Amino acid sequence: MAKSKKSKKTKKPNAGSKKVTTSEKDSEKITLAKEENAEDSVKKSETDTKTEKKSEKKTESAKASKKDEKKTSAFAKLAKYFRECRSEVKKIVWPTPKTTFKNVGIVLSVLLVVGLFVYGLDTGFLALLKLIMDI
Repeated sequence: MAKSKKSKKTKKPNAGSKKVTTSEKDSEKITLAKEENAEDSVKKSETDTKTEKKSEKKTESAKASKKDEKKTSAFAKLAKYFRECRSEVKKIVWPTPKTTFKNVGIVLSVLLVVGLFVYGLDTGFLALLKLIMDI
């Protein structure tokens, strides 16, 4: 009686392929990550140069506008100020008369309650002071 051995099937590597270890896989991942970072830094530098050019244009236009501001008279500046004020006032959302009267009523009632509270404290402290002074 012969014991039958279970045969294990193992794949033999081809002659042209090599065995890849986990450390080599990790090093490949790191290399790929470095390449991606390098590409990202190149893209960032390109965008940085674009923003620098835009900021240079803005500073040039700001210098030109400053020169224009120096040339404008005080009357023109004043007129511009009032035009801007008028446009800002138009943006205001004014309350309705009903809302205004309601808010005035609330303010007056709160004022009355607080006034009565202060009056009560004043009267109480005055009575307490009279008691202390009579002793």
